[in-house]
Amino acid sequence: MKDSTTHNNGRETAEESLQPEPIELRTFTRPRKRIFIFLLLVTSLLLPGLAFLLWWVPYVGLANIHQWAPVLLAVLLGGIVLVSFGAVLTLIFTIVRGKNLFFNRRIRGVVIRVVFPLLVGVGRCFGIQKSEIRRSFVAINNQLVMAEAQRVKPEKMLILLPHCLQNHNCNIRITGNVQNCKSCGKCKIKDLAALSEKYHVHVAVATGGTLARKIVVEKRPKVIIAVACERDLTSGIQDAYPIPVFGVFNRRPFGPCYDTDVDIGLVEKSLKTFLIN
Repeated sequence: MKDSTTHNNGRETAEESLQPEPIELRTFTRPRKRIFIFLLLVTSLLLPGLAFLLWWVPYVGLANIHQWAPVLLAVLLGGIVLVSFGAVLTLIFTIVRGKNLFFNRRIRGVVIRVVFPLLVGVGRCFGIQKSEIRRSFVAINNQLVMAEAQRVKPEKMLILLPHCLQNHNCNIRITGNVQNCKSCGKCKIKDLAALSEKYHVHVAVATGGTLARKIVVEKRPKVIIAVACERDLTSGIQDAYPIPVFGVFNRRPFGPCYDTDVDIGLVEKSLKTFLIN
């Protein structure tokens, strides 16, 4: 009887697993699909209207729509060109002189949000690799952050590290607390933990972008020194804005994401640049 009961219970469990998902779960997932489908329908309706305007305006002519329409369009386009040209010149002067010109933070935001994605597309047309554009972007961002020259107290500084800096054979968990490092010397975590104690700054190790964003929200730094590859630095700079992020490229003697290295001297020099004396 006991074996029969166990067999029946197992069959009932299997049958229950084949039952339709609970109503609560269906209710939770269905609105997401509806929103996505709704946005698709709206977009599909807007595209024909936009296409019609692009055809109709040149066909009819601006002057036939209104006598001032050509003048207003010329003023609008001229203003956009002048503002864009002025922003480019300001950015170039800031980079060349290394000094904070007016609206530096806003320029940095434009570079991060607008210029970089645009340059990636333009670079593809000229056969420039995305990794090279990313390296250039990080270098320009660092120059703008340096020009902003924001000095902070140690408690407002954060050094953000990738998990791949830790030796792959190490079993010590340092993601939660880098001070757990046993200082065996097989990787640079030992030296970075020593920098944390020497300058009394926060050091954190992130295993990915989600955890990195969580750490930034918890620590609330005013300046971040981030060590990572081109791709992760680029995404991190974009995610952390408007917080200034100074990027330090890691070294990858064994390939990406495996026993990477970093110039400790460069990290320390960056710390001294942004810390209040």
